[in-house]
Amino acid sequence: MTTLPADDAAEYADCFAALADPTRVRLLHAVATSNGGLTVGELADGLGIGQSTASHHVRKLAAARFVYVEKAGTSTRVTVNEACCTGLPHMADVVMGVAGAVRPCCPDDVPADVAVRALTDDDWPAVRRIYREGIDTGIATFETSVPSSSGLAARWLPGHRWVAEVGGDVVGWTAVAPASGRDCYRGVGETSVYVASEARGRGVGKALLRRQVTAADAAGIWTLQTSVFTENRASLSLHHQAGYRTVGVRERIAQRDGAWHDTVLLERRAS
Repeated sequence: MTTLPADDAAEYADCFAALADPTRVRLLHAVATSNGGLTVGELADGLGIGQSTASHHVRKLAAARFVYVEKAGTSTRVTVNEACCTGLPHMADVVMGVAGAVRPCCPDDVPADVAVRALTDDDWPAVRRIYREGIDTGIATFETSVPSSSGLAARWLPGHRWVAEVGGDVVGWTAVAPASGRDCYRGVGETSVYVASEARGRGVGKALLRRQVTAADAAGIWTLQTSVFTENRASLSLHHQAGYRTVGVRERIAQRDGAWHDTVLLERRAS
């Protein structure tokens, strides 16, 4: 059994408690969606509550560092703490067991019998077979058919295509694609990782992500990003072990077989 450190648990409980009131949640939403913040008077008027009640809730949110409070003449202005937009999802991930309290550089418990090397032309049949197995899970991708080898080769960055082998057999792959064609985003990559059905749960994904992130760091790729189905807890946990953090949840972002799915947007900044 793993346990959350008492200090972390106390800090997270304070933050969650600050949101344990509907009026406070509405107030935080009003501040977060405003352009440059709101005064306590504006919040009271907008929410239909007394100014003293608004001030009480603002103090609670400020104590939990969800908002900043500063005097503006005779008024008190409230602005959102932008860090809470990522801090709150991270806390939830830690409590639910899909992230550690401190983001690591990369997985450090890679099995010795898993070898990771650069993808070659001979690997395409295995890569596409493993891609097919991922599609068949229904929670790995919105794709419903496997792209051609030439299509994948054109999509993925040279030097950032890796396969994992166990006993000489290819049992997984990972690749990085450019997130955008614009030059300003040249250091941002979109990542994928797939493990063969017979090799899941034995550390293949860890070995692949270790090579993925360390190679990206060495090449000057400053951000890696990916989207994971909310149901795919194994993938969420794997990415958090490689230093990815939760940016947010994209609700009903796309359909797969006629059903809407939410995805978790994750990113990793270079070490």
